[in-house]
Amino acid sequence: MEKIINIAYIGNGKSANRYHIPFVLTRQQTFHISKIFDIHIQHETWKKIDGVVYTNNVDDLLNDESIDLIVICTAHHLHYDYAKKVLNSGKHCLVEKPFTETSQEAKELFTLAKEKNLYLSAYQNRRYDSDFLTVQSVIESGVLGDLLEIEMHFDYYRPYIPESVHEFHPAFSYLYGHGCHTLDQVISYFGKPDHIHYDVRQLLGSGRMNDYFDLDLYYGTLKVSVKSSYYRIKERPSFVVYGKKGMFVKETKDRQEEHLKVFFMPTQTGFGEDLPQHYGVLTYYDDQDIYHEEKVPTVHGTYASVYDGIYECLIHGKDPVIKEEETLLQIEILEKGVSHLK
Repeated sequence: MEKIINIAYIGNGKSANRYHIPFVLTRQQTFHISKIFDIHIQHETWKKIDGVVYTNNVDDLLNDESIDLIVICTAHHLHYDYAKKVLNSGKHCLVEKPFTETSQEAKELFTLAKEKNLYLSAYQNRRYDSDFLTVQSVIESGVLGDLLEIEMHFDYYRPYIPESVHEFHPAFSYLYGHGCHTLDQVISYFGKPDHIHYDVRQLLGSGRMNDYFDLDLYYGTLKVSVKSSYYRIKERPSFVVYGKKGMFVKETKDRQEEHLKVFFMPTQTGFGEDLPQHYGVLTYYDDQDIYHEEKVPTVHGTYASVYDGIYECLIHGKDPVIKEEETLLQIEILEKGVSHLK
């Protein structure tokens, strides 16, 4: 039998119970959830899991020699301190995003992990969004020809969020909170850009929350734009991809989060799956100069794939899927993007 990785969580809120635990419970042949720690461990929203020990003492996790991996699902200003404690306890560590508040903190943690020969990575589950996977499939089909431009949008109409914040903090900016999703997608697929143009704003004025960003990442002649706003009453398409021979538009986002919010779980049939009305539209001219316009069935994604990659790394010695240099580059981009704001 394959070894089962014993896992524990620091944090018992939305992050752990919505974006992690439901997927790990589909991988019971490879992972076992042993303990969950939170300062306020009792929770009305999230039901307790049978067989899991709940505790308000983090040392119950750190001092438990049977635990192999600890996942940090707290607010991100606590990530650095908890990750350091986990690594110093001799355990592998997975950290929610944003990974840390500064690139210096990230570098320190990766250095410590190397010294102790431990696994450490960010939880970049958005690499397994179905819309992003579908875009990759369309690009790799070659029908678009040479790529020219990609637009990626992550929009809301939630003006009450920036309007309720009356001071600016870099790590609690919109760029940190949501750029960490889309920027990782770009970096994971295209690598390090040649250069970046930053347009990061405080629409309510100086001293207020960053509530808008538009970053252009250049790869030769290709421009990849990552854009988000809290003031879009109608969302822009999730992806628009332009090539020399055609274009692909995916209007709607991956549906895993949508389903999780209504407690429709990964164990249920149809979880995270697009219906035909959600399919993207591919428009192109073929090699005979014949015009095509067709819907593209969505590639299915699952956030459990992050854990599959961790298992392959820890048990079978495969290279980490989410690489240190990718995480460091992302944090550096986030830092630079908000550096001029006050």
